[in-house]
Amino acid sequence: MENGKTVEENIWDELRLCFDYEIPVNIVELGLVYSVRVNGLPEGGGREAVIEMTFTSALCPMADIIKKDVERRVSSVSGIKKVTLRIVWDPSWDPSRMSEAAKLQLGLL
Repeated sequence: MENGKTVEENIWDELRLCFDYEIPVNIVELGLVYSVRVNGLPEGGGREAVIEMTFTSALCPMADIIKKDVERRVSSVSGIKKVTLRIVWDPSWDPSRMSEAAKLQLGLL
């Protein structure tokens, strides 16, 4: 534990710093991150963060930038030696996945 938080909690904190630069809301509040799992690597090689996420559209022009930001931020978490990012399209994203805070920030409430 770092800062009194688990590795998984620290990963979620880092993900909240990643934004879809076309929408001024972080990817967690947008509902783009579906899951975070932490696995041990063989022979004491540290840990792997496995993140399943999506984008608002398969044609998202910011996808590569967001993916690099996620990988960079998550790899900065103490103990994480590998980041595996899985982009999934099922279930597909829709606005109902956004948090209330995101909807409020975007004027949807």
